[in-house]
Amino acid sequence: MAEKNSAENPKKQNRYSAIIGTIFKNHYKPGKKQFEFSRDEFVEIARSLRIDLPKNLGDTIYSFRFRTALPPEILSTAPKGMEWVIELAGGALYRFRLAKLANIVPNPNMIAIKIPDATPEIIATYALSDEQALLAKVRYNRLIDTFLGLTTYSLQNHLRTTVKAMGDSQIEIDEIYVGVNKHGEQFALPVQAKGGNDRLSVVQTAQDLACCREKFSGLTCRPISAQFMSDDVIAMFELALDGEDVKLVEEKHYRLVPSDQISGDDLKLYAKR
Repeated sequence: MAEKNSAENPKKQNRYSAIIGTIFKNHYKPGKKQFEFSRDEFVEIARSLRIDLPKNLGDTIYSFRFRTALPPEILSTAPKGMEWVIELAGGALYRFRLAKLANIVPNPNMIAIKIPDATPEIIATYALSDEQALLAKVRYNRLIDTFLGLTTYSLQNHLRTTVKAMGDSQIEIDEIYVGVNKHGEQFALPVQAKGGNDRLSVVQTAQDLACCREKFSGLTCRPISAQFMSDDVIAMFELALDGEDVKLVEEKHYRLVPSDQISGDDLKLYAKR
């Protein structure tokens, strides 16, 4: 997605914050739990604030959906235990909504399970982005299989489609797998991958679930998120929808290493879990 390649800088981020802050101020009233706004409003707001209109209006929204924290004046209006998320509402329409969980953050205290690294060196050398590298490592090391205990197959990368439940808005799924368990049950497994400064967001998980309900209605949907951490650790999450809120089902961390770096003590530790 082109929006992900946009470089961050303070001047641009201040401009983005000013626009989204004004959008929020124009629509929010105390007690409101959600409201919609249009991307077309950016033009008048930029003019009223006497700032340059961003060339890529979509990146302004993308930044706050997946990469950057909302301005403090917005965060301060959320009740305790709630966070504001920005959802697709159709076409150039978006929705601010209060949710119990906005972003998925790896637990820094979890043990990292060592897995023999099967990533071809040529793939690791020429991956063009953190996201591409992460998806490749997940795929070549069959981490989806290991994490879920299923036999899975990558169906498509960067699936772009529209979702009727979201007003025919266009969405993109980083990669989608299909899988089967020992009982023959079949699964659709949308994968959200983030590296660098991007954040795993529950709004993308909600989009993935809505897409699976429309495109793969006969399959059980289990959304997965993957995040690069420090020291080459990959955090894996399974998520589920509970009412309107996305909840964490399970989290595991994996470290890809040469096989000779997995000791007998490591194997004994894993056997006890």
